[in-house]
Amino acid sequence: MKPSLAFSLLAGLLLAGGVHASAADHVRASHAWIRVLPGDLPAGAYVTLENQADQPVALSGASSSIYARVMLHHSAVEGGMSRMTMVDSLTVPAHGKAVLAPAGYHLMLMQAATPVKPGDTVRLTLKFSDGSTLPADFIARPANALDAGD
Repeated sequence: MKPSLAFSLLAGLLLAGGVHASAADHVRASHAWIRVLPGDLPAGAYVTLENQADQPVALSGASSSIYARVMLHHSAVEGGMSRMTMVDSLTVPAHGKAVLAPAGYHLMLMQAATPVKPGDTVRLTLKFSDGSTLPADFIARPANALDAGD
């Protein structure tokens, strides 16, 4: 094979690979924290996701080596009652952000394998609808925390 043909083929493969970047390649996670509750009560995880892509992306869930189950939930007040429902995904708009925060969208963390204490760092792997993943470190905060503390 001629060197110029090999170079052209390689360049074409590299360009083709760049066109199909995953959702996780365009998302930045910040202000990631967990509200730790006493005993075996579930914890809530919160994060700001910024999408730098030209297309929206969808967060479809998360996983953790510490927690047996991680579910995407939404809390809302309806008729004076607070309700929490499990959701399949959360859209992060193109060149925009989605904020997972108390009383809104959040990750529900169930059945910790070991106790998580305020000050601990817990890695969660965020999952997107295209199958890509983004590892993010979440700081554990006490039950009365309202934000990441940063």
